[in-house]
Amino acid sequence: MSQEKGRITWISGPTVRAEGLEGVKMFEVVFVGEERLIGEVIAVSGDKAVIQVYETTSGLKPGEPVYRSGEPLSVMLGPGIIGRTYDGVQRPLDVIATKIGPFVKRGIQVDPIPLDKKWYFEPVLKIGDKVRGGYVVGYVQETPLIKHSILIHPEVSGKVKSIVKEGEYTANDVIAEIEKDSEVYKVKLYHRWPVRKPRPYVQRLEPEVPLITGMRIIDTLFPVAKGGTAAIPGGFGTGKTVTLHQIAAWCDARVVIYIGCGERGNEMAEVLVKFPELTDPYSGRPLMERTILIANTSNMPISAREASIYTGITLAEYYRDMGYDVVLVADSTSRWAEALREISGRLEEMPAEEGFPPYLASRLAEFYERAGRVVTFTQNNSIGSVTVVGAVSPPGGDFSEPVTVHTLRFVRTFWGLDSALAYSRHYPAINWIISYSLYVDAVARWWEKEVEKGWPELRRKMLEILQKEDELKEIVKLLGPEALPDSEKLVLDVARIIREGFLQQNAFDPIDSYCSVQKQYKMLKMFMEFYEKARIALEKGVPLSSIRALPIIAKMMRVRYTVPNEKFIEVDSISQEINDSINKLLEGMKSG
Repeated sequence: MSQEKGRITWISGPTVRAEGLEGVKMFEVVFVGEERLIGEVIAVSGDKAVIQVYETTSGLKPGEPVYRSGEPLSVMLGPGIIGRTYDGVQRPLDVIATKIGPFVKRGIQVDPIPLDKKWYFEPVLKIGDKVRGGYVVGYVQETPLIKHSILIHPEVSGKVKSIVKEGEYTANDVIAEIEKDSEVYKVKLYHRWPVRKPRPYVQRLEPEVPLITGMRIIDTLFPVAKGGTAAIPGGFGTGKTVTLHQIAAWCDARVVIYIGCGERGNEMAEVLVKFPELTDPYSGRPLMERTILIANTSNMPISAREASIYTGITLAEYYRDMGYDVVLVADSTSRWAEALREISGRLEEMPAEEGFPPYLASRLAEFYERAGRVVTFTQNNSIGSVTVVGAVSPPGGDFSEPVTVHTLRFVRTFWGLDSALAYSRHYPAINWIISYSLYVDAVARWWEKEVEKGWPELRRKMLEILQKEDELKEIVKLLGPEALPDSEKLVLDVARIIREGFLQQNAFDPIDSYCSVQKQYKMLKMFMEFYEKARIALEKGVPLSSIRALPIIAKMMRVRYTVPNEKFIEVDSISQEINDSINKLLEGMKSG
């Protein structure tokens, strides 16, 4: 039970100063005022402390009490997290809505996981086993899609003194006892972990398995690996949120965590309404059975927004430690950085560029560095990963602003959204000229082993055509298309076919919304075969007009709306038709 240790001396927005807090520590959680508003200590000087409060401070008065908790801001980790909607400090908004209605009352405290619900526990340890932190005590079927490993707290080790039999237990029941040096640690179905402290692992591995999203421009041209990092900056209306929704709904990660850190209210409301209606494409069950939502809108307290990404990444690390692949989507880190800027301003800290605090870069680095593919501490040293995808909302789409610039220092995949593409209705509006991925070489081995050989070379050729088109556009603007030779006109034609038939993707079409890697490869190969055969035909004297008139071009551009069977006969038949069409043109040249 927390005890009164101090009193408020000064209030400015979400920032409160208090005195009389003897022994208080940095990042310790405190409860402020008669309503016990949750807050966190962010500066200490003797018995005085500066506190950022995670709720609105209107109505607070100097002289009101401040209660210490004795521990840092932590999350409760155990069964019952999946399917929940939390705020930035892990209060379950769905439970609060059931208890008191749609408006969150100040000072309300609700258990993050259901402590009275009974779970069927299957133990795997036995008395006398030597264990360390991260070992699996047993399993609970959290949802039909997620088997939840009950993990020993990472800082506990010793010998199993006792363990319960298979059966139903609540989260508060003691299921095992670990003894070390005559001290006994009681294991429950949950444990707590500080959100600002990364969870440990045995070894970090090189990310070499791609995160499959079903989006062709991402998977084929600018892939992100499991355990990797990606940023998707773009101005208003360029499609950041829709792209992130697609990744969250279709990617092949086992657990999805969606953080709305300062989104507009209507965008977050769309997530809360639509996600419970989505079906997991891999199992046919509701997507929420493997999803966690963390909801923070622009009008919610800035301190909770600042804490939300740490809460989300800690939950992601917890499921990673079970051996799952986790994808964490943060929308948007710009709003998080703005909260950081406002808190810094309240503390009267020296500002850096555009008013952001000078430690903005280090805070971004701390967040993105917690991504990774690792060997866990479980008995069988299973492999788990956390992939982080962060949206950035630069004002006016200016990629030179501080949040975007610093983010690009710490991520290895960059999907730059282009306002011109978005306004021309080209979605996803990822600009293939400025975007890049540093995972291409690492994931190439996976493509050649799991799909087919030749992917790196085909991908390189497609990018060359798109880059050549970008160069030729400048000449066309000055001199017109007729100034180009037929070989370069062919490049422009093929680039247009690639843009409209491959790079464009309709998120609202039931077929085109997701494209398997096998189909992506077949389509990539088909377009490159067309270009090579058309180029050869052109060199042998076939008129460009005859190539442009081929009916097969229209079929190629409609392939993305077809559902080929497992052997992809549709794409293969078009490839054969390309070959036949070009051969007919060549035969016509000979006979002529």
